[in-house]
Amino acid sequence: MSRLVLVLAGVAALSLSLVSTSRASFIVDRNVKNPTLKVNRSGYALVQYARSDGKRRNVFLWGAVNGVANEGLGAPQVKFKYDTTGGWIAFGNAKRWKQFQDGCRAYDGPALPFFVAGCKAPDGSYWALQEWVRLAPMRGLPPFKPEQTARELHVSHWTGPLPLLEVWPNWTYGGRWQGFFGRLTYRGLPVYGRQSSSFGQYAFIDTYDSIYGPGWKHDSAIALHRRNGAFCYSFVPQYPPRDYPTRDLRGPGLGDRHRLSVAGPGVTPIVRWEGPRLGPYDPVADAAINATFDHIMVGDKFCARER
Repeated sequence: MSRLVLVLAGVAALSLSLVSTSRASFIVDRNVKNPTLKVNRSGYALVQYARSDGKRRNVFLWGAVNGVANEGLGAPQVKFKYDTTGGWIAFGNAKRWKQFQDGCRAYDGPALPFFVAGCKAPDGSYWALQEWVRLAPMRGLPPFKPEQTARELHVSHWTGPLPLLEVWPNWTYGGRWQGFFGRLTYRGLPVYGRQSSSFGQYAFIDTYDSIYGPGWKHDSAIALHRRNGAFCYSFVPQYPPRDYPTRDLRGPGLGDRHRLSVAGPGVTPIVRWEGPRLGPYDPVADAAINATFDHIMVGDKFCARER
């Protein structure tokens, strides 16, 4: 038991250090008020809001749609061009935002988590704003750094299907614990980043009505694996990362419900899965789940112990 806890705690600490600077999707700003979205017929988006100090911002974005599933495809990841000067960089006119002609229609796209605003552009593509507290402290602990309460304003632009997040709850370690495994794909291809301090791709795990307390609490974040875009996780007692104010053993964070949130590749939206915990261990049901595990996780040595 102690070895399992220590191993997973080390993995969790590494994940947190990487997650803190991850930028899998475009973040316009943080802790904004009254954000709005407009898109014109030339493909420029205008995001307007007030910052926490009350100053108004008029941000133009353009030049990117959808995303590249993974670096193995040999294509650079798509990125927005952007202008925070109100139009000076994009048009040579800092007041251009005042002349902006919105051509967007009402949003009729798929439901999105953290949704703030969205629209259907004149060319039929979709744009959306999502507001996400991504860096909440792990293990259900209260915030102790400013960035842990930051509401990030993400912007996305896409056509066609969203990234597909598939999750299967399962019993792990011979039925002693519960967790889940899954994968993120985009247009049939696995999603993963370079898993460096700037380009990692992570799934963020929340638990509801758990030992951490009532309501939703953040438990951890795990990297999507190279090659297959897969991940696995078990709710076991774990130590918080080394830079946390407490080193007391926490968990297991198994709740009545769980959710996973992940930013899609490129400038695609944040997607989320939510579902209930499993009941008491059932060896027949476990065998069926393990068959799916073997199909999804074939060749994934890291997750073999989570079967």
